[in-house]
Amino acid sequence: MSDMPIEMKVLMNHIYEYQKSVRQMVLYTFNRRYADFAIKRLANQSIDYMVCPAGEQTINLFFGCKECLDAVRFVANKPLNTLSPEEDFMLGALLGYDIRRQCERYCKRKTRHGTCTGC
Repeated sequence: MSDMPIEMKVLMNHIYEYQKSVRQMVLYTFNRRYADFAIKRLANQSIDYMVCPAGEQTINLFFGCKECLDAVRFVANKPLNTLSPEEDFMLGALLGYDIRRQCERYCKRKTRHGTCTGC
C-alpha cells in the first residue's frame, strides 16, 4: 500500500470509516483516472455507490448505505455547484457535516440570494 497514490489511500480510509460505522455515507472527489480502481474496490466489498461528474479531470463518488444514496439521487441530480441552498443543506446533512456550520452556510447562501429574512 506504500506505493499506492495518496488519493487511493484517502479512499481506503473513507471505506474503512464507512465499514466501522463512523460514517453512513461518503462523498469523495478525486481524479477520474482512478475511477475503475475505486469502483471495483467498492463493488468487491458490496458497498453501494453513485458516480457523478465533477470537473474536467475529477469525479464525485458517493458511497455508503443504500437509503442515503437513494436520497442523494433526488438531491444531487445535477452538478453540485448548481444546487439550491436547500439542496446543498440537505446534502451536507446527509453527509454528516457539522449541522451548525451547515445552518450558517445555508443562511449565508439564502442571504446572498436575497431571500433569507431571519438570518
